[in-house]
Amino acid sequence: MRTNLRSIAQQADPRKALYEAVGNINDIYVLRNQVLVATYIEPEKTTGGIIKPDSALQESRFQGKGFLVLVLGPTAFKYDGAFPLEGQAPKPGDWVIARPSDGVEMFIGHAGASEGISCRIFDDSCIWARVAEPSCIY
Repeated sequence: MRTNLRSIAQQADPRKALYEAVGNINDIYVLRNQVLVATYIEPEKTTGGIIKPDSALQESRFQGKGFLVLVLGPTAFKYDGAFPLEGQAPKPGDWVIARPSDGVEMFIGHAGASEGISCRIFDDSCIWARVAEPSCIY
């Protein structure tokens, strides 16, 4: 496992947990209309109090549709003359929805080979929606 998903899943604030796990991203420059996102990890405990096994948490990596926007490329979500966005474009710190298979997975974070958080790079057109809370998506 590339990161300790359980430690992220135990956090009350998933946005803060992902930013802390990714660490300093100031030297990551995303090109063109690409969007770098971190994969939302579902909470460890269900609303009924059941604690999920690691294998269930790992599924967030592969099938989860919620992502935290980390970095936007310089032309991401810019009006191209065809579809005006009129303030709808996501910005870093926003939660978005996308199909995981549309992005390229990589691990960003701590230097150790067994650490880092699952991130993906998407074309801006592959981001489907902005949501207030990623837990509403399953």
